Amino acid sequence: MSENKLIDQSMDFAVAVLELCDSIEGHFSLRNQLERSGASIGANIREANYAQSRADFISKLQIALKECFETEYWLELFMRAGLAEESAVQPLLQHAGSIRRMLIASVNTAKSKTD
Repeated sequence: MSENKLIDQSMDFAVAVLELCDSIEGHFSLRNQLERSGASIGANIREANYAQSRADFISKLQIALKECFETEYWLELFMRAGLAEESAVQPLLQHAGSIRRMLIASVNTAKSKTD
């Protein structure tokens, strides 16, 4: 799997999360959590590309995976609480799911190559 695809997808996702957050009134602390976790996915993927070791690489991707799960939580919360329209959140949940699957595959591949 191309790491560039994962980098590109995570950047596009972060931008979409920021756009959603801009459309939400109030709830600053919750929006902040969503913005931070949504942007952190790509930041950790980029950090992984400059990891000091395979273990560090795997660790960074696992952190990105945790952030992806957290972001999905916040998106679901915003939708269930009626703070964001389902039509705006569902595409982001699908995008997060796609990134999550890519991260899982990347972690599994990296783990299978350890000595």
